[in-house]
Amino acid sequence: MKALSVALLLLAPLVSVHKTDKSFENQKEKNVSKQEALNESQLSTMQDTFSSQVEDLARRKKNEERGHQLYKMSNKILKHSKSKKEKEEAYQLLTKAADMGHLKAMEKLAAALLFGYRDPQNITAAVTLYETLAEKGSHKSQTALGFMFSYGIGMEYNQAKALVYYTFASLGGNLISQMILGYRYWVGINVPRNCEAALTNYRKVAHFIANKLEKNEEMPVEKVRLMEKSENLSSNNDFLDWDVHQYYKFLAERGDTQIQVFLGQLHLAGRKGLEKDHSKAFYYFLKAAKAGNTHGMAFLGKMFFEGSVAVTQSNASAFKYFTMAAEKGNAVGLWGLGLLYFQGKGVPVNYTEAFKYFHIAAEKGLADAQFQLGVMYHSGSGVRKDYKLAFKYFYLASQNGQPIAVYYLAQMYAAGTGVFRSCQNAVELYRSVCELGSWSEKFLTAYFAYQDGNIDSSLIQYALLAEMGYEVAQSNSAYILESEQVKILSNDQKYPLALLLWNRAAAQGNAFARVKTGDYHFYGYGTKRDYVTAAIHYSRAVDHHIAQAMFNLAYMYEHGLGIPKDIHLAKRWYDLAAQTSPDASIPVFLARIKLEVKLLFSEMQLFKQFTSSWKMSKLDTVLRPHWDLFALVVIVILLVLLIRNR
Repeated sequence: MKALSVALLLLAPLVSVHKTDKSFENQKEKNVSKQEALNESQLSTMQDTFSSQVEDLARRKKNEERGHQLYKMSNKILKHSKSKKEKEEAYQLLTKAADMGHLKAMEKLAAALLFGYRDPQNITAAVTLYETLAEKGSHKSQTALGFMFSYGIGMEYNQAKALVYYTFASLGGNLISQMILGYRYWVGINVPRNCEAALTNYRKVAHFIANKLEKNEEMPVEKVRLMEKSENLSSNNDFLDWDVHQYYKFLAERGDTQIQVFLGQLHLAGRKGLEKDHSKAFYYFLKAAKAGNTHGMAFLGKMFFEGSVAVTQSNASAFKYFTMAAEKGNAVGLWGLGLLYFQGKGVPVNYTEAFKYFHIAAEKGLADAQFQLGVMYHSGSGVRKDYKLAFKYFYLASQNGQPIAVYYLAQMYAAGTGVFRSCQNAVELYRSVCELGSWSEKFLTAYFAYQDGNIDSSLIQYALLAEMGYEVAQSNSAYILESEQVKILSNDQKYPLALLLWNRAAAQGNAFARVKTGDYHFYGYGTKRDYVTAAIHYSRAVDHHIAQAMFNLAYMYEHGLGIPKDIHLAKRWYDLAAQTSPDASIPVFLARIKLEVKLLFSEMQLFKQFTSSWKMSKLDTVLRPHWDLFALVVIVILLVLLIRNR
């Protein structure tokens, strides 16, 4: 019995251990089951999330594809649309694409709202879109926001913020911002003047434009001065009047080969208000060529050489027409043959033949041939490399209007190749190339908007070009700001901005803008009245033989405003104003009468007593605001007396 008890005592711990192990295993099994259930739940959740993400990506991709299709459709319609209905349809498609998150569609829609391409112009909506896009890194939007801060359009006037946005956009590769920064560093607008910084920015833009020019993808556009429009539009040949165009078409159909070539050239480049239409250009050149006109033959060769939608590229046809023109001594034909031999198009490369044809055409004054000779000497193609001769021919070509030659000259000045390095010359040349960019097309859209009465739209387009440094745009923007029709800016903003723009235009050599800047300081428009500064501006404008400046300076000498009073100098400037412009004759006549009357009053002994009690200064104060009316009354009285005594 005792032994049994001992055995049970010995077995008890073993039984207890066995139960504990079994309990632990059961608990482990439960934990595993729970973990498996949890893993299955997490896996299911992850699968659902992944499926949702895949569906979301697929939906987003589908939206992007649809948005891109809508964007392409809207662009196609806008490119060929001629009616408001078609344009509105295109912008509706663009809006749908923007709603789908298409970045380019959003940028284009924002530009349409800002510049007024779509009615109604909505600057507030444009700002909202641009701010959203700028956060996503859109350099176009950063440029637009910088522009709006610079003018206080749609937001506060803040040049510091404008500079920040331009800088970020420039770093993102935006050419417009790079051009704006180039201009700012060149002139010193809110940054220290820095020629090298201006050079760096302008060079980037000019390189891009030069590549486009070599492919004939960039063409300069007409820049109309609004202040001269009413007087000179019909005579300055910026645009062909409709009736003149119809008359030219009539002459062309009657067989006038010179008119045929002229119309062909206009349609080839899209100049003087005519649409760019290679089919029409080819039609007119072909008619002229068949009639034996060498220019028609040469331009046909050029069209076949370059190829287009209307004309299939053909080296054989180009060689044929260039040869026909060259055999009759046509410079363009000779240049064309030289180009074929130089590039080996349709004929084996032959630098000797190319040089021969280029040289003959260059001697006839053709800019393109002079440029090609410069290229040959610059690269040493077929001739000994000679940078001085290259510079000579590039210079000749640039003087005859060859834009790529200007770019090569800028490169040579920037690097000091064949000429002493000159940062200033390089910047000025690069800048002239930059101004040929596609953005200059805004000159046309801004002008047409102005003609249609869309003043705010016209102003914003001109203002952007003005910000980029175009002098004509600066003058036009200031001219529009002076009108009572601008609604997007308050009256307190208009005159200070106009003064700023007139001043920038004057700094670029616009004599009329110099007179306007003097007027603003004389009358205190947009700034404090300052006769001294006004006199300085008028004196500078006089150097450009501006009659208005001479008259104003004479008046200031007469009254001693900002400069010492000098009656003799006043007379001299009045006389020079009349000699400079016939339009100044009557105002000068009236001013001289007033001046002589004052002198007579001061010199006559009869008025000594009178002048002692009532000083001439008081008489001058009374007469000054109405001197012209007083002089007119005196003239009328004299005329009446003469008529009565006849």
